[in-house]
Amino acid sequence: MKLGFVTAILPDLSLEEVVSFASDEGFKCIEVMCWPAGKATRRYAGITHIDVANMKKSDAVRINDMLAAAGVEISSLGYYPNPLSPDADEAKTAIAHIKKVIKASAILGINKATTFIGRDWTKSVDANWPRFVKVWKPLIQYAEDNGVSVGIENCPMFFSNDEWPGGKNLASTPAIWRRMFEEIPSKNFGLNFDPSHLVWQHIDCTKAVLNFAPRFVHVHAKDARIDRQNLDEVGTLANPLKYHTPKLPGLGDVDWRKFLSTLSDAGYDGPVCIEVEDRAYEGSLALRKEALRQSGRYLRQFMPA
Repeated sequence: MKLGFVTAILPDLSLEEVVSFASDEGFKCIEVMCWPAGKATRRYAGITHIDVANMKKSDAVRINDMLAAAGVEISSLGYYPNPLSPDADEAKTAIAHIKKVIKASAILGINKATTFIGRDWTKSVDANWPRFVKVWKPLIQYAEDNGVSVGIENCPMFFSNDEWPGGKNLASTPAIWRRMFEEIPSKNFGLNFDPSHLVWQHIDCTKAVLNFAPRFVHVHAKDARIDRQNLDEVGTLANPLKYHTPKLPGLGDVDWRKFLSTLSDAGYDGPVCIEVEDRAYEGSLALRKEALRQSGRYLRQFMPA
């Protein structure tokens, strides 16, 4: 396994500066954010460390030469919109840009793209299913045609009141993953697995790893702390941020020793990228860098050098 981080937490740095930081701190890879250039629509969104809309082979050569000199790899190109949004323009823009991310990943020779399935959060899973099939069968075929594997993050995207009640990402549970892969059995279709999202849903992370590790394209290292006192007050049907808090690895309820051991036993040897969404570490660039250092120190004790 290769330890890296998600570049979303360093929006004020250029790609070159991010790569330099990763190299200096001993990280082996980075998941690079590739949103369309422009204003962010939510936290950790709208960050463009590589502009895939205008990717040329000469750009790929320059980027790959820089990475090789620094001894850092790109684990995946990441973009996390809602391609199943009920807003037709939003969905159309997301789908078109996902294709650009896939194409750029092929040009760069990374051959991995990480994203969300999306969802109309006002409708049930079954009611979303026809659009899922209509949108994602051709997207995965496009990925296949370009030799790129797509990893879907398992975040439910239910953190704010405008995402109530269903969340804005369909791929939230093992039952839904199983149904997705039965519907689209392509070997280029898999998961960007984040254990923290199972913690607050009270889903057995070890069982999920053992059942789905062959589908893991990419892995996120983020933690979550369940606040039991709040949970006893509001229950699991409340907005999830009322009873859980995203934390750095080691500061929440994920058993990282068990998780990484199970990953290894299951044969996973791909990237594990730290994702920082811990508000306690967001006050400055220096704190956000330290969040990555601290997370790296903690996780390395359970990973090969």
